[in-house]
Amino acid sequence: MERSDLELVLAVRDHGSLSAAALSLDVAPPVVTKRLAALEAQLGQRLFQRTTRRVSPTAEGETVCERALVLLQGFTALEAELQERKAEPTGLIRLAATFGFGRLWLGPALANFQERYPRIEIQLQLTEQLPDLVLEGYDGAIWLWEVEGRQAAQWVSRRLARNQRVLVASPRYIRQHGAPSSVEALQTHACLIVRENGNAGQRFDVWTLHKDRDKTPTRVRVHGPLSSNSGELVRDWCVEGRGIMLRSLWDIAPQLASGQLVRVLPGYAMPDADIHWLAPYRTDSPRRIRLLIDFLLAQFQDAPWRTTPPAASRTAPRGSRPAP
Repeated sequence: MERSDLELVLAVRDHGSLSAAALSLDVAPPVVTKRLAALEAQLGQRLFQRTTRRVSPTAEGETVCERALVLLQGFTALEAELQERKAEPTGLIRLAATFGFGRLWLGPALANFQERYPRIEIQLQLTEQLPDLVLEGYDGAIWLWEVEGRQAAQWVSRRLARNQRVLVASPRYIRQHGAPSSVEALQTHACLIVRENGNAGQRFDVWTLHKDRDKTPTRVRVHGPLSSNSGELVRDWCVEGRGIMLRSLWDIAPQLASGQLVRVLPGYAMPDADIHWLAPYRTDSPRRIRLLIDFLLAQFQDAPWRTTPPAASRTAPRGSRPAP
């Protein structure tokens, strides 16, 4: 069977007569009669019952029509996809992301993406409060925490990369105060606390740590000389040797690579800060959005902050600091 045969049987079924089917296919009625007879002879099945008033499908004809519809829809979808691939992607992508990750990792990645697809325009909003993506017209967000509650049911979430928060201190602090030998020992050390992006009533001074390959959490209440909503400020104090900090690997990759900071209790981490793609639910995303998601997955799937400083720190002048 050819595509034209599929279109023929559907036209006959939908219009209920050979002449009407011929009109819809823009051919002469005898052509439809001859082609239908040839198809029935080829299949060895009668596909339509003919009367003076109407042509109606037999059981076999109805089966052929149902399969023909599926196959033709597949042809149409394939042609549309190939046509879309042939055209250079274009259009605007509106994104939201957190300040630190947006500046340090997402910005350089988007620069590479836009260089690859120069007709795509990026509009990036850096914020610490996740916006209503639908009401504010965003195509998606690159976010560091999973969304819960009503919003989670309305949005699509996809993990782009694994990440975790780890304990770090400066070599100077370790020389002066030693390293904690256990999670419980953190209570006797100066701990620097970041108070950002939390829910109402959240205890920032309680750290919940997981040992490698162990799902059982260990909770410890900490205290120290500083707590702040500025992760950059807390990190500066930590680099200067003023205490132990709990911070995302992506945020302190440059300091770990340079030796300004070292891991403390390296067998423990807080695995709650994976990188996610969030977007409003839609039945069919534009090609430029699909290209962006695939690109970000390729960029971040191996968690480059574990082994490679971000592009911003690699190209920064000597003595300068990357933004968090």
